[in-house]
Order: sequence, then C-alpha cells, then structure tokens
Amino acid sequence: MSAASLTVDEARQMFLYMAGKFIENQDILSQADRAIGDGDHGVGMARGFEAVQGKLSAFAYNSPGELFSAVGLALITSIGGAAGAVFGTLFRGGAKRLSERQYFDAEALALFLQDGLVAVQARGQANPGDKTMLDVLEPAARKAAELISVSLAEALRSLVAVAEQGVEETRLMIARVGKAKTLGERSLGHPDPGAISMLFILKFMAEYLELGSEQSKD
Repeated sequence: MSAASLTVDEARQMFLYMAGKFIENQDILSQADRAIGDGDHGVGMARGFEAVQGKLSAFAYNSPGELFSAVGLALITSIGGAAGAVFGTLFRGGAKRLSERQYFDAEALALFLQDGLVAVQARGQANPGDKTMLDVLEPAARKAAELISVSLAEALRSLVAVAEQGVEETRLMIARVGKAKTLGERSLGHPDPGAISMLFILKFMAEYLELGSEQSKD
C-alpha cells in the first residue's frame, strides 16, 4: 500500500477499517448526542457501518466511485433518520466524479469532499455555522482543494487537523437545525455529534494510511 494513493481494493479495506472503528467508538458519539439530541447517534452510525461491512465483504468494485456509492447506499438504508440521509448522501454524492478514476488519491479525496458537500447542502438545507457536520465538511473540502498535489496520507493528516478545529468550533455555536435547535442557547458548549462523525471519517482514513505506512517499514 502506498501513502500516495490507494487501489480500489485498498480503499475497500480502508472502509472496512473505518467500519470497525465506528463500531468501536459508538459510545463517544452517543454520549455527545445525549447532550443535545436523542442519544442514539452512535448506535445509528455503528448500525450503518455494520451494513457497510456486510456490503463491502460481499462484492468487488471496479472504481472508487462504485465503492463510495456502495458505502453511501449501505448507510442511507440502515441508519435511518437524518443521520442516514446526511451521511449516505455524503458518500453517494461524493462518488459523482470518482467513477472514471483508477486510484483514490489526494485529488480524488478533494473531489469526494467537494461533491459530497454540494450534495449534503442540497439535501439538508443547512449551512456552515448551523452546528452540523457541515462545520467540519465545508472547511475540509476547502482545504482539500489546496492539497491535490501531495500524497493522500499527507492530505489526510492536514484535513484531520482542520476537522478537529471544526468540531471545537461547534461548541461555540447555537444549533439552528434538527432536534438540537429546540435547545437554543443550551446547545452552547457541546460539540455537534454529526461533526464528530465527519471528523471520524477523515481520522479513520488517515489512521489506515498511517498503519499501512508503518507496516511497510517492518
């Protein structure tokens, strides 16, 4: 595995790694959601990525576009509710320009985030500053556009830092959409659980690249 790019099968393995990590970290997401929502975000995301595990273990994929679209379909049909719609749309919309590509590299990552952002905004009618996953996705998409010439591993390291800052900034926001909207100023001080999930997507991608890089040194 190269730190510069992933083959389609390596990207499939990356998603299987991501799925396991979402299942492992579901309590963190549910705890964040209990502060401003129903408390079931972690359970829903874990259920969604269990479906991803099943889907990606059963089929082979010919392009990153097919793979990302399959992840999105698994999420949207298994999580349910707003989270299923948002994160399913992220991957299905983000797959739009990946179908003709052979590898998943920094440029493909930028396309995924840019097209995913457009799709999520069209689906959810939310904007950056509303205390949602867009407060991580939008700055990550902007930063990714600046990093298309670096290795995938380097791009992801930079995006994780941007995403972590985005999550922290949601603590200072009043929720304007979703169930948390009813809390008004009581939503202040708490990070948005969807933003944390968006951070996790980038973080677990980066971890997979780092693990592969370390294994190649052994």
